Amino acid sequence: MEHIQKIAAGLEGYGIDAMLVTSQPGEFYAAGFYGEGIALVAPGEALYITDSRYIEAAQRAVTAATVVSVTPDQGYLHHINAFLDRLGIHTLGVEEDYLSLAAYRRYESALHADLVPAGRLLLDLRAAKDPEELAAMGRAQAVTDAAFSAILDFLRPGLTEAEVAARLQYEMLRRGAERMSFDPIVASGPNGSMPHAVPGARKLQRGDFVTMDFGCKVDGYCSDMTRTVALGEPTEEMEAVYAAVLAAQRAGIAAARAGVPGKTIDAAARQVLEAAGYGLYFSHSFGHSLGLEIHEGPNASAREERVMPAGAVVSAEPGVYLPGRFGVRIEDVLILREGGCEDITRSPKELIIL
Repeated sequence: MEHIQKIAAGLEGYGIDAMLVTSQPGEFYAAGFYGEGIALVAPGEALYITDSRYIEAAQRAVTAATVVSVTPDQGYLHHINAFLDRLGIHTLGVEEDYLSLAAYRRYESALHADLVPAGRLLLDLRAAKDPEELAAMGRAQAVTDAAFSAILDFLRPGLTEAEVAARLQYEMLRRGAERMSFDPIVASGPNGSMPHAVPGARKLQRGDFVTMDFGCKVDGYCSDMTRTVALGEPTEEMEAVYAAVLAAQRAGIAAARAGVPGKTIDAAARQVLEAAGYGLYFSHSFGHSLGLEIHEGPNASAREERVMPAGAVVSAEPGVYLPGRFGVRIEDVLILREGGCEDITRSPKELIIL
């Protein structure tokens, strides 16, 4: 991944001499390493600064930048200013969406350059994944698919939602996940009407829909998927809702491609649920981009005017939530390409009855 070169190539378009990368996802994108460090990128030169806890690992992992360690006498600000002064840098881009006000003021008062909000430079680059990033996300998705297959053999009445969530994490970690993309959601029965329900002490019961939303990180990149399964025979209404959500997802996937605004994808799915009479119960967007973070941009939402780039990775997750009764969500992950998309989620999505 030649991300430092991509960042350097974009500096002129933002009117900056160099970029200061301070966020964790930005750090990994630029340097390929998480070490609570800072990256500096200028044309033809890059610097990665960390501390003694990470210096040995950083020196092994970071190949596209010079790696230095802070000391009690020479901290981060010292190394940043030395870089700025040596290269004659006057304007320095910062990731404004990630900087706290306190951090911004500290940099503004201490650094030998004018700070310029330029976080969009990294965010736009991150929106279109390169082949190595896509491969990492494919590996993460494969772990997630395998965990879903395993959890089907585990689910049974009497388990609590929290127990199922814990088992999902175990199944992903034992298959190579580094960590979770987010805290898993397990919502059973009436809790399924809350899209982001927190797994709790409710015990799964026969006749429940059980919605599981989970994902993991592999090589720094996220996966994400949701499946709703029936624990025992569902009612006709439950089957009708499930069928409507699945039809909506398929319509959105058919519309998903690079070169269209996110609202076009969302509309294709939303129209299906509105026609089925469930439009009022689809309360969120069709999908969001993901990558180093579980929520990135652009989104496949009703308000998204931005055109989706080729290489964007977007969730496809329509849902219907009937308050106090049950909910259904089905989620896959798509790679957007010119003329269509690739669905990298392999788990079955026809209704599973356990």
